[in-house]
Amino acid sequence: MSTQRQVVDYALQRRALLAEVYAGRVGTMEVCDASPYLLRAAKFHGRPSDVTCPVCRKEPLTHVSWVYGDELKHAAGSARTGEELARMATLFEEFTVYVVEVCRTCSWNHLVQSYVLGTRGLNSRKPRRRTAAE
Repeated sequence: MSTQRQVVDYALQRRALLAEVYAGRVGTMEVCDASPYLLRAAKFHGRPSDVTCPVCRKEPLTHVSWVYGDELKHAAGSARTGEELARMATLFEEFTVYVVEVCRTCSWNHLVQSYVLGTRGLNSRKPRRRTAAE
């Protein structure tokens, strides 16, 4: 998206957690703890990825985008599709998107990425007309 900024990737944190799981220092029950709300959001609002679940290795992960921001009011804390995010990016000044990967089979979930969307800072506004007094 053209207004995407302040991108944070959590791949190193994910890799470290999976190394702990594979080494047996962290149990799968501790990392496979997706809430029913997250699993439902993955079913209806998620987009499938090409990455297979690193824990159960049974199905591709689903990415769910959650939106947060003061300007969003009642929509804050809800899952949104890519089309909805594109529309919201033109309507709101600034909001944060958190992308979570979730396995609908074993309930693995992890924050993948966060970024900011919105119209703040864009110079797309038309210049205001000046009056004769100015």
